[in-house]
Amino acid sequence: MRTAHPLAPILLSLCLAISWQVQPIHAQKDKPEPLTEAQIEEIREAGINPDERVKLYTKYLGEHAETIKSLTNRSKSIGRAKRLDEELQDLTALMDELGSNLDLYADRHGDIRKALKPLSENADHWLGILRALPGEPGFDLARKEAIESGEDLADQAKRLLAEQIDYFNLHKDEQGQDRAEPK
Repeated sequence: MRTAHPLAPILLSLCLAISWQVQPIHAQKDKPEPLTEAQIEEIREAGINPDERVKLYTKYLGEHAETIKSLTNRSKSIGRAKRLDEELQDLTALMDELGSNLDLYADRHGDIRKALKPLSENADHWLGILRALPGEPGFDLARKEAIESGEDLADQAKRLLAEQIDYFNLHKDEQGQDRAEPK
């Protein structure tokens, strides 16, 4: 009769512990992207044109906001709450991503005034949709985070638009450019 090595139970326990810790990492990768592959490709192609890129984000954010609005009128259910939670998280992620892009464009002094005005107006509309959505336990946290991101984005868009108007009134020779060139 053969006896098991005294370290075998310890090694087995260690392997099980490692495999249990790895599983949440795989689950995190399963989180769906808030944009379709075609939308991601459109944004990549517009990457060299900041004005167009902001317009695309504005369009996609509007689509998510309208989806949320359409779900508002449906009868309460677990499925509806889950879908609203996902849509709210996607909306928040897109607003945060656009905010990061606006930070980059502000530093470059790219002229994005044409895209900022509709963004500013739409951000107020999206906030109206989010505030009208009654909170429910299934998506209340996501709703609050979306409202905070929406307020940040609306403030950022309005502030950046005012800064750009002032900047390009002083630097008329730089109007319409994608970024300021060193002189």
